[in-house]
Formats: sequence, C-alpha cells, structure tokens
Amino acid sequence: MSTRTDETLLTPHAPTNSNTPIDLPASTPGTSLVEVGTAPPTFDHAHITPGPGNGGRSFGRMTALLRMRRYLYPYKKQLAIMFSAAILGTLASITVPLVTKAVIDGPIADGDQSALWPLGLLALALGIIEAFLMFVRRWTQSMAVLGLETQIRDDLYAHLQELPMSFHSRWQSGQLLSRVTTDLSVIRRFLGFGIVFLVTNVIQVTIVTVLLLHMYWPLGVVVLLSNLPIIWASKNFHHNYIKVTRQVQDQQGDLATLIEEAAVGIRVAKSFGRREYLYDGYDKASQQVRETSMVKVRMSARFWTLLGFVPNMTLVVVMLAGAIAAGRGHITLGALVAFMTLMLQLVWPIQSMGQILAMAQESMTAAERVMEVFDTEPAITGGTKELRSPTGLLKFEGVSFRFPDADVDTLTDLWLDVLPGETVAVVGATGSGKTTLTSLVPRLQDIRRGRITIDGVDTRELTLSNLRGIVATAFEDPTLFSMSVRENLTLGRSDATDDEVREALEVAQATFAYELPWGLDTRVGEQGLSLSGGQRQRLALARAVVARPKILVLDDTMSALDVETEALVEAALGKVLEQATGIIVAHRASTVLLADKVALLQHGTITHVGEHHELLATVPAYRELLAADMDGATADDIDDLEGVRA
Repeated sequence: MSTRTDETLLTPHAPTNSNTPIDLPASTPGTSLVEVGTAPPTFDHAHITPGPGNGGRSFGRMTALLRMRRYLYPYKKQLAIMFSAAILGTLASITVPLVTKAVIDGPIADGDQSALWPLGLLALALGIIEAFLMFVRRWTQSMAVLGLETQIRDDLYAHLQELPMSFHSRWQSGQLLSRVTTDLSVIRRFLGFGIVFLVTNVIQVTIVTVLLLHMYWPLGVVVLLSNLPIIWASKNFHHNYIKVTRQVQDQQGDLATLIEEAAVGIRVAKSFGRREYLYDGYDKASQQVRETSMVKVRMSARFWTLLGFVPNMTLVVVMLAGAIAAGRGHITLGALVAFMTLMLQLVWPIQSMGQILAMAQESMTAAERVMEVFDTEPAITGGTKELRSPTGLLKFEGVSFRFPDADVDTLTDLWLDVLPGETVAVVGATGSGKTTLTSLVPRLQDIRRGRITIDGVDTRELTLSNLRGIVATAFEDPTLFSMSVRENLTLGRSDATDDEVREALEVAQATFAYELPWGLDTRVGEQGLSLSGGQRQRLALARAVVARPKILVLDDTMSALDVETEALVEAALGKVLEQATGIIVAHRASTVLLADKVALLQHGTITHVGEHHELLATVPAYRELLAADMDGATADDIDDLEGVRA
C-alpha cells in the first residue's frame, strides 16, 4: 500500500481581462504575447494529501457516490424510460394475482365460464406487457450505463494526465489501474442495474405489503413484522461489509501493481533468476486477497441466508394461518390464493436485497476510491498567456526547488541566462540535481521560489500547451508507447511531414527504423522493449527534434550510445542546436563540446558559468569531473579531446 504526503498546488487568481495584448519586455523584440484565458494562477502554496485510503478532501462514501450522479444527466431520457418501464413492469406483475383473485372469486365460484375469457385475456395481456417492458428497460439500461462508464473513465484518464509527476511517483500504478477498470465497473453495475432494482423492489414491497394488509390484516401484520429482523441485520451488514469491501479493493490494487511490475521487469527477474522470489511475493499478496475475500463471502452468505430463511418461514406461517382463516370463512379462496401469490412476489425482492445492498456498499467504496483521484487537484496549472513567436531567451532567476516530501531544497538560488540559439551544458556530480533542473523548464516540476522566464515571461503565466510546445525534452530513460514508430516520433507534432521525420531520424542516427519489418509503421511494443536501449534513446531524441522546439532540453540522451554513434549524433545535433536554445545535461566530456558555455552545478546551485576551456583552466572541480568521466584522464588529455572535436 502506498502512502501519501503533502504536495503543492497553485491557487487561481481573480479573473483578468481576456484577449488583452501585453506589453513585451524590452529584451524580447519580435515576440508576440497574448492572453487566452481568464484566470492566471498565483504562486501561493497550499497542501493536499493525494493517495490511497483518503481523498484530497474528506467525503462520505454515500456522498462520493452521489457526486457521480452528474454523469447520469446526459442520459436523463433513457433513465426516465428505464425507470418507467421498470415501475410499470412491476405494477403489471402485481396486478396478475389480483386478476387471479377475481377469476377464482368470480367466474369459477359462480360457474360463469363466459366471464373467464375477458379475465384470461387480461392476464395474458399483462404478461406480454411485463415482458415487453422488461425488454425496453434492459435495452435503454445498457445504452445508458455503458455510456456512463465510458464518460467517467475518459474523465478520470484526462484528470490523471493533468496531475503532476509528484502525484504519479507516490501512487502505485496498480492502484490507479484498479480504479480506472475494476472500480468503474462496480459503479456502472450499481448505477445501471442495482439502483433500478433497489427502487423497484422498494416499490414492490411497499405496494404488496399494503395490499396484503388490505386483503386480510392479521396475515399482513405477520408479513410486516417479518421485516424487522431483516432491517436489523441490514444495519449490521452495512457497517461491517463496507470495511472489508474497501480492504479487498485496495488489496486488488496492490496485486495489480505486482502483476504490472513483473510484466515490465521480466527481463530483470529472469536475468537474476528471481522468478520464485517474485512469485512468492505475488502469492502472498494473492492469498491476502483470497483471505479478505473469504471474510467478505462469509459475511454475505450469513446475511443472504437470513434473507432467504425469513421469507420462507413467513410463507409457511401465512399458508397455515391463511388456510385456517379460509376454513373459518374469514377470507375467500381467491383472496387466499392472491395473498399467497403476492407473498411469493416478496421473496425475490427481499432475497435480492442482500445482493443489492452488497452492490451498493461496493459501489460506494469504489466511488470513494475514484473520487480520491478526482479530488486531487493539479498542483501545476497553466496561466493564460501564450507566446506566438518566441525567440527562446531562457532565464533562471533565483530559482529554488524542493521535493514535496523533502525537508531541504534540492536546488537553491539558481541564476542562469541562456540566449536565443545558445547551448548550455549543465555539468555536475551524480545527484547534484541536473535532471531536476531540466524538469523545471517545461514545468514537469514546479519551483518553490524565484522564477523561470522565456522571453521575459514567467513560465507559470503561460498556458501549459503553449509552454510545452516551445520546450521539447528528451530524457535519459526514453519512454516509447505501444504504437507505431511514426506515431511515437510525431507525438509532439502530429503535422510533421515525412521529410521532417526522416531529417530527425538522420540527426539521431535512427534510420534503422526504416529497416524494421513494417518500416515506420512497425509497432514497437509496450515501452519499446522490442528495441535495444540505444535504439529507444535515439528514437526519443528524434522525437524531440521532430517537434522543432525553440528550446531543446536533452537529459543525457546519448548515455546508451557507443562512442562512434555518439560522435555522429553530436555532429548532426550541432546543426539542430544552432536553430534552438539548448540545455544539455552532460555526463560525458565529449557532450560538453556541443555547448557554447558550461554551467557547473554543485550542492544544488550553479557555482560557475563560462566557456569550456575557461572552466577547465580555472575551476579544479570542473576539471576533476571531466577527468573522472574519462577514467582518470589528465587535463592535457581533455585538451587533446577538445582539439580533435574542433
């Protein structure tokens, strides 16, 4: 089970005038900036608690389920037809025993066969009507509930895309997966089916009970009193069942996480021969789910047994007392038959009430789990401005960053200017915060103090779509989606032409893609595991190049390449960087030579900025970092490398 900690969110300001031209800073001539929204964010910090077991806000389970009702609104017409058909069908079913009473006490008792035909045809018509209404109910029901489930799932997926990296790093993927699949199916079953039977069963029990009291009140009282133990048992069942239901659903989420990890990490498991170890962990979690589920089953079995026992015992009492009453002339034979038939109609609603209540408890728990995600507000929200023709001037102004669960800043008081068309290599020891720094530019993480500007505009004032259209990032650990190579390459720019795709592949030395079985239409499989690490990294680099950003961020994107391929990529990449502002995380001395200047990151802050040869000559820490990368090379060796590259 994953735990949760506080995370920062931005609170919107009051609305400002939309579509208002903004005066540009003097340092950014030629840039066009417009406001496109109505509520730019402020940068005050608040805290929420996202994660399993409790939502961002505290809502009761019933309240969480009631909040789902807005998804029913688009299907009001279908729901009206569905409930009308269900209620009318129930009334038709209840009417049949009354017709039977009329037949027995009328034509049969009087020996009038001619009067049987109208009543018989009426009973037949009621049966046909009930069957037709059942068909109408199920047809409209299916359309409504499937549409409802699809809409909730789409909204949940869209909301997950808006949540920051800090949220996804805290939540187990299996917990999210179980909410998007299993929990939504539970909600769909109750909102589409359970709630219909709950309403119709209550109506049927109420009407039938009133009719029984009207026909012969002593037996009606017996039926009424038989509901008392059921009401008492239902109250206890609700209290206990909902706890174990939540536990089962959370454990199923943990189990889904283990399955996903085993599938994604199958190569590691096999390479270390740890199949049995992983299986033991999975088996233990699976047994926990089984044991908790058995507790749930035993609770349900006891409750459903009571729901079956009470109506049947009541039926025996009613039959005995009814026969005595009919023998003494207190009730007619037709009334007794109708009474017994109506009594039998109560058996299914009462017995099914256990299943419906169980479904209700599960759906309320599922709704609570889903609302935990919905109630987690995006900690990173876009502003209202857009840069139409950015130049790529990038500045870090007193930037500090701290991870939500950390006590100290990871980055502190960063100052760095990157001019349009200029490339800066960020160099630092492992764990110094280089990757964190690059994630701040496209706002994958948000800063704590200071500001980052593009053409003089704070990145927090830009819409996220505009910002991430200006900035493209290629990560050290490349992620490819289970889609074709072409779709992966054009993920950041869907209108890219074939020539632009080819050019990007040539820059990244990834033309091997054309030699795949179906060329660029070849599906690369989940996370691109059908390709080697170097191939995935080159395709990820090509994807960033295809986007043609004004700011290109490369987070050690050539770490998996051999020396020869790296040299070819760097040569081609140099031409691309001439047309964009670049930030390169450099772990290799050779990569540094792509940059116009170098920023040395030490202890969470930039301590030196300058050209490579200047830092090499004047900063011992920089020289030691590059020498360590070259496996003990001396400063003269590094100078020789620079000469070769030049």
